[in-house]
This record gives sequence, C-alpha cells and structure tokens, in this order.
Amino acid sequence: MLVRKVLIAALLGITAASAMAADLLDSVKQRGTLRVAVEGTYPPFNYKDNGQLTGFDVEIAQALAQKLGVKAEFTTTEWSGILAGLSAGKYDVIVNQVGITAKRQESFDFSDPYVLSQAQLVVRKDDSRNFKTLDDLKGKKVGVGQGTNFAEMLKAVNGIDVKTYPGEQEYLQDLALSRIDAALNDTLMIPYLIHKTNLPLKAGAGVGEPSLNGIPFVKNNPKFKAALNKALADIKADGTYNKISTKWFGRDVSKPVAAQ
Repeated sequence: MLVRKVLIAALLGITAASAMAADLLDSVKQRGTLRVAVEGTYPPFNYKDNGQLTGFDVEIAQALAQKLGVKAEFTTTEWSGILAGLSAGKYDVIVNQVGITAKRQESFDFSDPYVLSQAQLVVRKDDSRNFKTLDDLKGKKVGVGQGTNFAEMLKAVNGIDVKTYPGEQEYLQDLALSRIDAALNDTLMIPYLIHKTNLPLKAGAGVGEPSLNGIPFVKNNPKFKAALNKALADIKADGTYNKISTKWFGRDVSKPVAAQ
C-alpha cells in the first residue's frame, strides 16, 4: 500500500511539473507560428487590400512574431466574438486595438500598451450645437460600435440614449441622416472614416481620458508575457515601431500627441 501511495504521488508530481512547464511561449515556439486574431475589416488598423491582409496592427503583429522567432498566422473574426475566441483557444493573441480595462484583465493578461488612444465625437458638418463633454449628450442619441470601450463609456453616463451598431458605416450613415445626434470613436480612426465614407461629417471634441491599448492573451503564461513585452520593447528600440506607426498615422501613436 505504501509503495502504491508513493507511485501515485510521483505521478502527480510529474503531472504538476508538466502543467507548470506548459506556457504559451512553448506552444508558439514549437508550432513556429504566433496565431493572431484581427477583425480584418478595421482600416487602417487591419483590413484587406486586393485580397491581402494589411494595416498597422498586421505589420505590428508581424514585427513582434519576427522578434519571437516565429511567423504571424492571422485569423479574421468579428469584434463581437473576438474575446470569446481567445478564451476558447482559437488563437494566441488579439492585435486589434483592444483597450486594457479592469474588466478585461479579470479574464486575460495583456502586453504592455502599444497604442494610446482617446474617444472623440463625430458630428454633422452643419451641426452648431458644439458638444464638448459627454454630459452635453444627455437626452441625445449617440451611435457607437457594439461591444467597444466607447459603448461602455457612453452607458456609464445616465441620460444618454446609446445606440449600438455592428460597424462604423451603419452609425455614420445614421448620423448623416440625422437619425442620431452624434457618434463616438477613436481619435485615430475618425479622419480615415470621414474620408472613406465621404459623408457630411466632422470630428468633434475629444472626451474622456486617453486609454491604453494592448495585446490580450490567456492568463497564466508568464514566459510568453515576458517574451512578448521584450519583443515590443525591441521593435520600439530599433525604430521598427516608429516606422510602422509613421507610415499609417504620421506619428508615434504610442505617445500622446503633445509629447511628440
């Protein structure tokens, strides 16, 4: 009986040691690929041009994978289910402007921030109401993307009639048609969206505090977290990050505009 107990304990010890060694970094290295999720419909961050996936996030993910010694392998999926897919192990990371929030940190670990962004209003060109704060929008209809940080920001203010949409095209169209009073998006996105849609809209006031975007992955992978953060630091140190950022935005988007 004693021998049997010793054998069982030994087997359990081996299992525990194996579990402790099972870090995402080991899987990524063994596989030779970093599985990256993006929407694929979110220009200029990630989108398809002539059938090829491109954009700021795509190039950042490729640069990080290279520093890790592997290749980036992309999966495109809708924003509404992208975090659930990460939980289910369909991919290793999401490189898609995911805001680092306390709620998300309950379920996922994040890399160090790689983009600093801020919420900004979009209004009609002929609208003279001059909204400056979220409080100015009480009693007004405001369009926003479903499941985004901006939707949570609006819902936290009592009195705003928040209208959620699957994508920017839908709520900007409604804004142009006066079905809603304003829209809310990322300050990095708005110039591109207004240019792309060619709708009679303009950028409004920035609202709220700047937010930090990071790369989420499943918890309890300390070796992967350290390696990913080192890769991010390396592409900043060698100028790769600044080159990619300047290509897509004309500046380093990891820093506040005032600091550049």
